[in-house]
Amino acid sequence: MPSRVNLPGAEELFRPTTGVSAPSEPARKKTSGQTEASGRVRHDEKITVYVSSDELIALEQTRLALRKVGISVDRGRIVRAAIASALADFDQQGEKAEIVARLGA
Repeated sequence: MPSRVNLPGAEELFRPTTGVSAPSEPARKKTSGQTEASGRVRHDEKITVYVSSDELIALEQTRLALRKVGISVDRGRIVRAAIASALADFDQQGEKAEIVARLGA
């Protein structure tokens, strides 16, 4: 007996993505000069980042190391957390931030 594949209906495919309230956690929180990673929420924006093989392996090793200590996250959450950390550091340190040193070299 051939198995049937369940496909999404038109309502799901053409559902509105703007004006829909997101889960209770906002996409980006800022308190007292600190930026927090967005975590596990629906993201409406997307970017593509190209990394070297070594960077990808390091990212995956970090994900696995986090998993060993009980933090199960995907690579996207690690990247968003790193972005939030860099932005918070820049907000607090300005020209003395690590990102300025890394990008200015």
